[in-house]
This record gives sequence, C-alpha cells and structure tokens, in this order.
Amino acid sequence: MTAPRYALYYAPAAESALWRFGSAVLGYDAITGEDIPALVPPGCDPAHWPGLTEEPRRYGFHATLKAPFEIASGRSEGQLRAFAHNYAAGLERVPLQGLSVAALGSFVALTPSAESNALQRFAFALVQAFEPFRAPLSEADRQRRLKHPLTPAQSAYLEAYGYPYVGDAFRFHMTLTGSLPHEKVAPVKQALAQTYAEKIEAKPVAIDRIALFKQESRNSRFRLLDSFMLS
Repeated sequence: MTAPRYALYYAPAAESALWRFGSAVLGYDAITGEDIPALVPPGCDPAHWPGLTEEPRRYGFHATLKAPFEIASGRSEGQLRAFAHNYAAGLERVPLQGLSVAALGSFVALTPSAESNALQRFAFALVQAFEPFRAPLSEADRQRRLKHPLTPAQSAYLEAYGYPYVGDAFRFHMTLTGSLPHEKVAPVKQALAQTYAEKIEAKPVAIDRIALFKQESRNSRFRLLDSFMLS
C-alpha cells in the first residue's frame, strides 16, 4: 500500500460562490468527499461531461501551491498541520484583480485576469518553506514527470522541489477540465466562460487561505484536511 500524499492548495471558502461553482463543474465536493450533481455548461453533453472532468475530479477544485508529496521520514501529519497554521498566520492576503476562464493548452481553467508578481513570490516562498516536509520523489514518480518535455530550468526544479512548475515556471490556475480533444477546447472554454459569468460576480479576489489536502492512497481522491487563514 502506498503512503498518503498531501498537497498545499488555494481552495476558496466552502460557502463562497467560487467554491460552489468549481466543485459543481467537477461534480465533486472535496470537503465532504462526495459526488455532487454536475454543473454542465450550455451546449455540452451531460452524458460526456463526467469524462471531460474525470482527471481534475480526483484532486478537487483548487489551485496548486505545493504539488502532492509523501511526507518526509521523521515528520508527521500533526507537525505538518501545525507548521501550516503558524506559517499562514504570518502571511498577508494576496489580492488579484479577478479570475477568468482560459484555455491552457488542451485543458480549461480559471486563471488570474492580470499578472501578479506578489502571487509568484507567495507561491515560491511557500514551496520552499514546506520543503522539509516532502519525502524525496520515488523513481516511478520522477520518470512519470520526465515523460513530459521539460526545459532545463523545469528539470532543475523537479530535482530540487519534486515538481517542475514552480518559481518562474509557476502559473496559478484552477483546473476545470481534463485534457480535451483539440476541437473541443474552444467551445468548452466558451461555454464555461458563459456559465462562470452567470454564476460569479466579476470582482477582485484574494488568496486568503492555504488549504491542506490529503489523498489516502493513489487510487483515492484528495479531500480537504484543513484550511488556514492568512492574517
């Protein structure tokens, strides 16, 4: 049996319209661990929608800050939670102008409406701060990452932090679909953008918390373990 994995995400408040929207699109609530009725955007086939969201449904609605990792030898879940609580308490919120539906290659996600250097610094500092809790990558996980083409900088990040998309390679995004066939990307993006505009008031948002998610085994879904408010 594989060890549990943990991840540090941004996940909005459970009572927020953003959380309800993202969870409904995926058809999964990572707080309860239960499937929920899917919010199928207009023009999309309800029968096919679960297949289009299958991969992100495993992780729950979120934006990755520190990618999934097994806990380091000599560290415990309780120590990780305590550190996260204390770390979050010393941070200020990171304001964003808003979020927009965008196509990132073959999948669709919510991304910041404008670039934020403060967000980039926040994310990389967090990756580094929690590094003592991360067990080294297994060879299987390393090879899985190396199946995708990486730049020399991304390869160096993979070796240093167990994940290639950190530092200047980081892009904040809240995934809404899995990898889509090329011909579906544009229409699904447009449909999700229409639904997002109907459900979510266009206004600035803030990264105001750090969410700790846990995956009991590689075959299970991630669930919210705890959420830590920033000061």
